[in-house]
Amino acid sequence: MTTHAEALLADRPDFKPGRPLLSVRDLRTNLLKPASFTLSAGECVAIRGPSGGGKTLLLRALADLDPNEGLVCLDGRDRATMPGPEWRRLVGYLPAEPGWWADTVGDHFTSWAEAAVVARALGFTEDSEDWPIARLSTGERLRLALVRALLVGSKVLLLDEPTAALDPASVRAVEELIGARVRAGLAVLWVTHDVEQASRVAVRRLIVSARQVREEVRECPAISR
Repeated sequence: MTTHAEALLADRPDFKPGRPLLSVRDLRTNLLKPASFTLSAGECVAIRGPSGGGKTLLLRALADLDPNEGLVCLDGRDRATMPGPEWRRLVGYLPAEPGWWADTVGDHFTSWAEAAVVARALGFTEDSEDWPIARLSTGERLRLALVRALLVGSKVLLLDEPTAALDPASVRAVEELIGARVRAGLAVLWVTHDVEQASRVAVRRLIVSARQVREEVRECPAISR
């Protein structure tokens, strides 16, 4: 049975799983040491590390929100050749504490009818459009901010602990929704402190510690002879 989220993805032929998409070489800031890695379409990479290690700094540098240096390319196109708003539309960033600027939920969406398709997958009802922002819990704000981010149509999504304040059922819903998008070709960098979640959502992992980024080398089980 096709879910609403998967039906929405069927209209996105530009998503092509498996091809190289984001290339990062020597990305650095005054606080973050040089980082180099790649991310393919249809791939989710988990980012782990101690608090204060630089995970959010990395995401913000990738989104070009903080001063940084280095080469970052999307589909072979140098970020330096693109206007900031265009880059941040294609490489979307969902912070741990999303911003809200209007009184009601619906005011934050161009089309609530379109948003509701995704919102239902995260447990929201049709009347959520009229909810005051002030009455939302932290978890509700996080889930609705994710809906907002997904509707932009980014090719890469940078998620900073998107399930940190969610109950187990909501965590599953978010993981399933993002998983469907990844299978349709979306590239995701997902910051999480949850080791089990990192294993569920990603095959590759980046470790950010002491402001340095490295790829985690996963041990293969020994083969008995």
